[in-house]
Amino acid sequence: MSWFGILVVFVIVWWLVFFMTLPFGVTMPEKIEPGHDPGAPDKPRVMLKALIATAIAAALTGAAVAAVEYEVIAFREMME
Repeated sequence: MSWFGILVVFVIVWWLVFFMTLPFGVTMPEKIEPGHDPGAPDKPRVMLKALIATAIAAALTGAAVAAVEYEVIAFREMME
């Protein structure tokens, strides 16, 4: 697998995992201030969720690269 292919897999997996982690730990504010959206979370902790997404995406990308390199998943045979 080329570096570009690994990067593409990582970016796609990262965004999928990031969007899956966004709803976790969301709490609504007790008192809504005027001008604020009532559905906005109190403390979204986006950086923590981005770090978690990075760690999970790195592990899943590594598993995908290993599966392709050790021919557990053989794309070249499907192309012929």
